[in-house]
Amino acid sequence: MTTSTIAVIDLDLPGATISRHVYGHFAEHLGRCIYGGFWVGEDSPVANVRGIRSDVVEALRAISIPNLRWPGGCFADDYHWRAGVGPRESRPRMVNSHWGDVVEDNAFGTHEFMDLCELLGADPYVSGNVGSGSVAEMSEWVEYLTRADDSPMAALRRANGRERPWRVPFWGLGNEAWGCGGNLRAEQFASLARQYATYCRNHGGNLLYRIAAGANEADLHWTETLMRSFDDLAADRAGSAGPFQAVSLHYYTMAGPWSDKGDATGFSTDQWYVTMARARRMEELLTRHSTVMDRYDPHRKVGLVVDEWGTWWNVEKGTNPGFLYQQNTLRDALVAAVHFDAFHRHAERVVMANIAQTVNVLQAMILTDPDSGALVLTPTYHVFAMNTGHHDAAALAVHLRDVETRAVGATELPLVSASASVKGDTALVSLSNLDADTDRTLVLDLRGRDVVGHTARVLTAKALDAHNTPEQLDAVAPTDHAGVHPHPRGLEVELPAHSYVTVALELR
Repeated sequence: MTTSTIAVIDLDLPGATISRHVYGHFAEHLGRCIYGGFWVGEDSPVANVRGIRSDVVEALRAISIPNLRWPGGCFADDYHWRAGVGPRESRPRMVNSHWGDVVEDNAFGTHEFMDLCELLGADPYVSGNVGSGSVAEMSEWVEYLTRADDSPMAALRRANGRERPWRVPFWGLGNEAWGCGGNLRAEQFASLARQYATYCRNHGGNLLYRIAAGANEADLHWTETLMRSFDDLAADRAGSAGPFQAVSLHYYTMAGPWSDKGDATGFSTDQWYVTMARARRMEELLTRHSTVMDRYDPHRKVGLVVDEWGTWWNVEKGTNPGFLYQQNTLRDALVAAVHFDAFHRHAERVVMANIAQTVNVLQAMILTDPDSGALVLTPTYHVFAMNTGHHDAAALAVHLRDVETRAVGATELPLVSASASVKGDTALVSLSNLDADTDRTLVLDLRGRDVVGHTARVLTAKALDAHNTPEQLDAVAPTDHAGVHPHPRGLEVELPAHSYVTVALELR
């Protein structure tokens, strides 16, 4: 059985710009994300540049990674930056109490992270320590990184081998202050965020975009408390927000409760649909938090940064439960696609997002095999690759008609998800068929501009839990899609069951 849906797109009515930074990434000192993922050390037989794994860099450059958040996560509020600078052999050790209770030797610190960002061509997003640090410590870290003259911290940076300051555009004021970052009340943290932001100064030409640790899921009180802590945002349309410029939001997708989140593979069709319904909840969360923000910030000066999102499954059997290593399947890819559709629709408010995490942890882009050294690109990686055309493009409204739904608990899950954007004489349409079993066709009703050419790609597989391994690197990989045909309204697109399709349009 094949069903049909209509998607109406006005190609001549561009909306807000989709920031490339919603395709951002996150690397924490957790499991094998840093050590064994990004960092192998200069003496490793694995090809590297100054200890940074070369094929990981190459893979992330291929998807135009825009930014990288570090060092956490919960780890950030235990991290004291001075322990991670200077000669590696002299750096003090610490206990990573959040993730596996392992000893951290601080081999990968500030200089290594900034070197990584330069190799990637990515903007650094540094998450500062509010939970166990001090205002002075964070202020000095900013100075160390970004000041050019002979100030005390700039002199220390030079003594540690870096003459020129770095450019650091994004700065996080704590992480999950409601939980692992201090178990603070919203009112407590709002005052701390103002204080810390004040002392995170702009040095020279480096302008910090300061991001206050925001809400967990639907905690609207936390967002409202932070928004009330700003100076009058409604008074001056042209002015900027201060003393910080954005608030964050965290939301993870699971198929079960926190105590049993569901397995990454071997799941049932019902669990597939529960996962898709929970991924769709991101739309609701963005709408609700944005509505609260609009009340205090009608000119939308304050950004919403979703700096932790993605799937969180039970760890793979036989692995350290504190390392959060999970397989990544076609299901994860569709979860990513649904999130990006939501981010695109909220482009006026959502200025950045960071999937958790980049390598070997949670919904990773890349898995590295510790035995063979092989690098595996996950299905989620391929969604990022297929969506690079949305980077800094103008969002286009997609009006879906005749969308079939499926009851999932008390909610109705639309079985098609879509978004689109335009940049110059090109447009990109992203389409997801969330139906586990049924192929469908979708008519693109394209209005306002002439379409003079098109190409398409499809990501799917036979099994819902299909995934890539060192033995089968391309079990789930995008291919050219021949199922796009002319239609009186524009184009007709075949959407295989459980598939993700992008259609690139040439316009005039």
